[in-house]
Amino acid sequence: MDDLLQTILTDYGFLLYPLILAWTFVEGETVVIVTGAIASEGKYNISVEMLALFAFCGSFLGDQLYYYIGRRYGTPLLARWPTLGKKIDWAFHLVKTHPTLFILSFRFIYGIRNVAPFVIGISGVPRLRYAALNFIAAMVWAHTFAWGGYWLGRALEEWLGENKWYMLVGFVLLAGLVGAYGYFGQKKRMREIEAKEAEAGICETRPDV
Repeated sequence: MDDLLQTILTDYGFLLYPLILAWTFVEGETVVIVTGAIASEGKYNISVEMLALFAFCGSFLGDQLYYYIGRRYGTPLLARWPTLGKKIDWAFHLVKTHPTLFILSFRFIYGIRNVAPFVIGISGVPRLRYAALNFIAAMVWAHTFAWGGYWLGRALEEWLGENKWYMLVGFVLLAGLVGAYGYFGQKKRMREIEAKEAEAGICETRPDV
């Protein structure tokens, strides 16, 4: 595994940080944790500070964009998540009652972190206030998971030695499976909802016999 990683990072290492930026622009912390764990080896020329910097940039810019999309398109945008009604309502409640704390912490709240920037934009939080708080939150998030991954890698090295790679690969695969299950499950539920709405529309337009 070490030789394979060394070969990949030697040949394609220049792509690592742009990939981190692109991934964190649209996704979460899995790749940051794993890359931090790889950096703990100390022989792959991966800087944890550079990892945190690019993760910060991706997360900050992505959530700025989603905020502006929410601000521009409003509540009709939330129709794309019909099964997340309760979580969206919870997000609206939190941003109304504790806006500063919510903006600083939503990245760490599983289940609503993907919709939170849209909800914040829809809620009318001022642009500069959101940008400043988002900057701080993204910085804390990036360093937490970059260094968390690093120290996780060190701990696994002490505990499992070379076998730690199997656990890291398993972690990535599990995260991918959970993400795929959630994505395709959401798609299926949306199709079911659309089918029910279409059927209800047909019933409403059908003349009485």
